[in-house]
Amino acid sequence: MIREYTSLGLMSGTSGDGVDASIIQSDGENKYQVILDKYFEYDQDTYKNIHKLKEKINNSKDLENLLIEIEKLEKKITLFHAKVVDNIKREKVDFIGFHGQTIFHNPKEKISKQLGDGHLLSKLTGKKVVYNFRENDLKNGGQGAPLTPIFHKLLRKKLKLELPVAIMNVGGIANVTIIDINENIYSKDIGPGNCLIDQWIRSNSEKKYDEDGKIAKLGKINTIILNQAIENFESKDAPMSYDVKDFDLSFVRGLSIEDGAATLTEYTSKILIEKLKTFSNFSINNIIISGGGRKNKLLIKSIEEKIDIPVKSIDNFGVNGDFVESQAFAYLAIRSYLNLPISFPKTTGCYEPCSGGILVKTK
Repeated sequence: MIREYTSLGLMSGTSGDGVDASIIQSDGENKYQVILDKYFEYDQDTYKNIHKLKEKINNSKDLENLLIEIEKLEKKITLFHAKVVDNIKREKVDFIGFHGQTIFHNPKEKISKQLGDGHLLSKLTGKKVVYNFRENDLKNGGQGAPLTPIFHKLLRKKLKLELPVAIMNVGGIANVTIIDINENIYSKDIGPGNCLIDQWIRSNSEKKYDEDGKIAKLGKINTIILNQAIENFESKDAPMSYDVKDFDLSFVRGLSIEDGAATLTEYTSKILIEKLKTFSNFSINNIIISGGGRKNKLLIKSIEEKIDIPVKSIDNFGVNGDFVESQAFAYLAIRSYLNLPISFPKTTGCYEPCSGGILVKTK
């Protein structure tokens, strides 16, 4: 009989507003069942400190120069995650998949820094913790992202989605997983998701994001600067794996908050559509969207208008799109423990399928 494990996935995304927690039961391969999904919001100071720190880090040297500040915030974030674990039923949890808070990602230098002390979290919770999921992939020639495609494949099977299908996660950065007719998986980051819009809203208001795209709806797209920005983006050599620092919103500087939001929303949708079109040879039946960006009605409408493939929210299939990533890292923690691959040449560009994550066992 194949053993099933109970795993708690903890995910703090690019928005840096809190922690998504999911408990699943799975064999690490063919089956999984969701036991719990719950969101825990960071306090305002933690939220602001995350974004202030990320703005200061522009290269790997900044990681060294800001080490004291980084370690201080890392401890605070780890303590918050420990409280999250204490807040939910965890007696029968075998593992904690601890993603941490990404503050820097540069595959060329083989660096992907997530704030989160796996040893401290294990000590505080008394549980086995799997963390630092991206390092092994980077060492093996991969981009360190996306890591969720193997979970998307399992999700596709559970939901019985028609093949070929695209599952697009619109977080801070957007990535897409293509599952072809033979159930092979292909994946890559395809552009900005919420990062530019969120940054613009944070910089020009007290809000954290443009809820439902309401602010952008009030604005007017500046087509002149939009077209120039698109042209500039297309002229650059695009990395396989993006960091938020790969995108610059300076081209909307000087616009009203509404016009800037409208222009950035259109900019985001145009880039995502152009990248999705590069997968046209797969004859995709549906694009299933998860992540916070699926709630931006204006962004989704803009995407739908530009492509003749049906675009559907994953919520339509009975899955809460807010917790796909946290469920994924719960699943990846099990696979890591079993030494099963979590990244593949066609998903991250690694040399061969490889496992990842560091396991910390409590004493």
